[in-house]
Amino acid sequence: MPKVLISDKMDPQAAKIFRERGVEVDEITGKTKDELIAMIGEYDGLAIRSSTKVTKEVLAAATNLKVVGRAGIGVDNVDIPSASAAGVVVMNTPFGNSITTAEHAIALMFALARDLPEADRSTQAGKWEKNRFMGVEVTSKTLGLIGAGNIGSIVADRALGLKMKVVAYDPFLTPERATDLGIEKVTLDELLARADFITLHTPLTEQTRNILSAEALAKTKKGVRIVNCARGGLIDEAALKEGLDSGHIGGAALDVFVEEPAKASPLFGTPNFISTPHLGASTNEAQVNVAIQVAEQMADFLMSGGVTNALNMPSLSAEEAPKLKPYMALAERLGSLVGQLEGDAIKAVSIEVEGAAAELNQKPITGAVLAGLMRVHSDTVNMVNAPFLAKERGLDVREVRHDREGDYHTLVRVAVKTEEGSKSVAGTLFANAEPRLVEIFGIKVEADLGGQMLYIVNEDAPGFIGRLGTTLGEAGVNIGTFHLGRRAAKGEAVLLLSVDSPVEGEVMAQLKTMPGVKAVKALRF
Repeated sequence: MPKVLISDKMDPQAAKIFRERGVEVDEITGKTKDELIAMIGEYDGLAIRSSTKVTKEVLAAATNLKVVGRAGIGVDNVDIPSASAAGVVVMNTPFGNSITTAEHAIALMFALARDLPEADRSTQAGKWEKNRFMGVEVTSKTLGLIGAGNIGSIVADRALGLKMKVVAYDPFLTPERATDLGIEKVTLDELLARADFITLHTPLTEQTRNILSAEALAKTKKGVRIVNCARGGLIDEAALKEGLDSGHIGGAALDVFVEEPAKASPLFGTPNFISTPHLGASTNEAQVNVAIQVAEQMADFLMSGGVTNALNMPSLSAEEAPKLKPYMALAERLGSLVGQLEGDAIKAVSIEVEGAAAELNQKPITGAVLAGLMRVHSDTVNMVNAPFLAKERGLDVREVRHDREGDYHTLVRVAVKTEEGSKSVAGTLFANAEPRLVEIFGIKVEADLGGQMLYIVNEDAPGFIGRLGTTLGEAGVNIGTFHLGRRAAKGEAVLLLSVDSPVEGEVMAQLKTMPGVKAVKALRF
């Protein structure tokens, strides 16, 4: 029976769902980092909110850990690269508190527009300063969204209902999606110049940190009102204070801060500034929703292999997971093979599936290919960030599904475009679901892919295999398996050998100078 630790305070529904699904659960909250490290080794899953910090040290001690589930959106407290390296799936619940957070942003926008907090304090102090609090209408004003994902799109929908005009800056927002939402996609500079209100709905990354910097704030419309219910660090707080003090910024409302809990921010007491203590997800409905969702997602993964809302691998339904697992292993190894052989020469990649593979969800297969392909460039690559790394390199990625029946009951082909032309490798699954290479660069070959291997292209001539075996034997390199393919008799041949130890240095130099050798490459899977 899988065992899960709930290390942060969570609605009781979470533990109930775990137990109903056959998962043992302990609710132990408030532990220090060292205490967590001492106990985490016995758990298969870790359910958290924002308090628990899942660091590299915690993950190193979590020898049985398979999944971390964050009841909420932000995963700033999880070292995702270290989790990926450790083979730990990281999930969040991006939809459980989306409406709650979006509504809080709208509420703060109204509070800024009508100066509600200060008007309340003044009135309860016995003053009746009706002429002091002259607000603005939101109707017909322009709302600028920085981030038009799940929460941003909900804010846009509510704003359009208030008869506002909505413009959005989001590098991943397509023109078609913008049209569907009824908003206008713009550059960041255009948004800053046009927006009467700005709301932020983006995660905190190196690209988004201080996206509203002093320079950016200087480009805003005079009197702009700014709302941040996303993440502290998206706004330069010192520059924001200067803008409020100068009157260039008409008002700001922050639910999040660079340092939390924020008990001594220089923004406190600044005119036209409103703050709340990270209440974006703080409604009864949201707390119950995220607890239920994280428990359901983690239980599905631990009991059946289903993956939902994962940040470091594609999502799979509980029904899909067992079927796709061997195909993903095959795809990852084919991608790794091409990546190691061609490296930086690849300009485009096509992932083609036929037979039984064509009936499956292709996204996880594509993600696995790209993860294998890009691993030569990054040791933190995974099936989630591989597509973005590919895009950064300008790699054109295509998916092709064939209905035709071929020589194999199922086939995955990875075709790449290089300066030398197109090349492809193909693989299938044998009866025991083991990945098997069946073609490499136009040459038929049947080979396992795993561990330490040697890839050799040579002229097909008598005596070559014997000389190769002698060279490796004299160097103390033991051959595990030996696979041979060729275009034609006495033509170009390909050898794939699994070896028990790495081949490098002087031995590799010897192999490259052997008569008939055209190319030698050490591979690792």
